[in-house]
Amino acid sequence: MKFPYGIADFYSLITENYFYVDRTGYIVPLEEAGKHLLFLRPRRFGKSLVLSMLENYYDVAKADEFQRIFGHLKIGQTPTEKHNRYFIMRWDFSMIESQGDTNAIRQSLHNHINGCVQSFITCYRERLPQKIDVNPNDALLSFRSALDAVNQTPHKLYLFIDEYDNFANEVLAAQLQGQDRYATLVHGEGILKTIFKAIKALSGGQGLDKVFITGVSPVVMSDISSGYNVAKDISLRRQYHDLCGFHEHEIAEALAQIGLECDLPEAKVQEALAMMRTFYNGYRFGYGSNDSPLVYNP
Repeated sequence: MKFPYGIADFYSLITENYFYVDRTGYIVPLEEAGKHLLFLRPRRFGKSLVLSMLENYYDVAKADEFQRIFGHLKIGQTPTEKHNRYFIMRWDFSMIESQGDTNAIRQSLHNHINGCVQSFITCYRERLPQKIDVNPNDALLSFRSALDAVNQTPHKLYLFIDEYDNFANEVLAAQLQGQDRYATLVHGEGILKTIFKAIKALSGGQGLDKVFITGVSPVVMSDISSGYNVAKDISLRRQYHDLCGFHEHEIAEALAQIGLECDLPEAKVQEALAMMRTFYNGYRFGYGSNDSPLVYNP
């Protein structure tokens, strides 16, 4: 049994036969939940893998590999009509530099988004009928140019934003020389608020159809809410309680398999399960989920 320690790439995990507990059944309710979704969980809880699963499912460039990736999984038995119907772009705000003044942070954001636009061009060059202009000083103009190109095709864009609050939380926790950098980023015409205002505006029939955002806290989203008041927070909805994490029976089955492969006595397997129950069990997400099984941190 191969465990995907530190691997958040769904494609590699599936095609290289790593251990995976099927959560593709959640794709249908997520698809029906809305067009702007916010999903929050603690760090290292598997959020990025959920994004990667959705990317692989909706990516038009991976239509020929649908059966290879999803054929043996739950969603592969009854896929939705929207599988492999989207262009995909992913931003990862954990890569934004949080040091320096707000101008440095702003430039880091522009650089990151421009890099994502450039990767988008590389991935979909043959599918896009017009050139995308990358503006080194204004990544939102680059993003708009990408959407203009998308609009010339039969498809729409699905935008994924991973760790949306990562760098903002770091700024909030470590003020620089008495400057309230956080307020400058999220209030008024701050760059983070401006970006989310643009996302909201561009989702109005301009090529951007769906947005899925992950993070650890609702604080930043609350502070920019007037700029992006269309997000639907599904984090505490009972039906998504175990979108990330493992149930005890899933852990027990994996440990039993390891015991067989390593020729371990049953007592050792049970000892390992008891240890994991002590240190990794105990999470319960969602209103009205008090009777739901506790979830293990993956």
